[in-house]
Amino acid sequence: MKRIILSLSLSAIVLGGHAQERKVQNRPYTDLREFHFGVLVGTHLQDLEFNNVGPQMIDLEDGNGLVEKTISADQDRWDAGFTVGVLGELRLNSTFQFRIAPAMYFGTRHLTFRNHTDLTAQGEPTEQVQEMKTAYISCAFDLIAAAPRFNNHRPYVMLGLNPMINLSGKDNDYIKLKRSDVFVEVGLGCDFYLPYFKLRPELKFMYSLTNSLDKSHAKNLQDKNMLMYTNSVNETRAKMIALTFYFE
Repeated sequence: MKRIILSLSLSAIVLGGHAQERKVQNRPYTDLREFHFGVLVGTHLQDLEFNNVGPQMIDLEDGNGLVEKTISADQDRWDAGFTVGVLGELRLNSTFQFRIAPAMYFGTRHLTFRNHTDLTAQGEPTEQVQEMKTAYISCAFDLIAAAPRFNNHRPYVMLGLNPMINLSGKDNDYIKLKRSDVFVEVGLGCDFYLPYFKLRPELKFMYSLTNSLDKSHAKNLQDKNMLMYTNSVNETRAKMIALTFYFE
């Protein structure tokens, strides 16, 4: 048993020594630039977090007066989209960098509204769906804290704010989002120094800091039967999980 333990210990030391072996560095002076540009492409998953109001009194204008309806709204899956943009990065010191990254986020959200008052023949809530197409113009402001470079990789963490302008939304939708929003984003990534450029895969989580719901949307609806679905929600927060590849 002692011989086995000794052999395993020696193997670990040898493997550890090989893992820490220095290699020829690609682009050794790239991180010494005061400022540089790049491009980014990526994919993301987006979701909406709804706050449903519960039972509500609705006037259906059919002569029966006010009736109580219970509607719930949900984005019942994470919907995928894609991202493109550019970046500019300022070197603050050997550890910190400040990045500005204008980009566009495209995608579609699948929303489901369940009417728990009007049931089907099988006793299930009746449903209405909305395909909410989204197109955001954003400009992220991120602070990056990177570990010392070893060979041709350098891990880092990041924290930032990402204001966005929403270019999508229709007046005949059940739910409409506001024109502007602000996301906080936190993530991690790693720089890979290749012979001709630096590749930076980054995974981050984004969460809306404001109520994204356009509360004035109900006034623009021409079909008043849609009001019970529109008014079923009084607050929503947008969320995203983004995987982005930066080429610098």
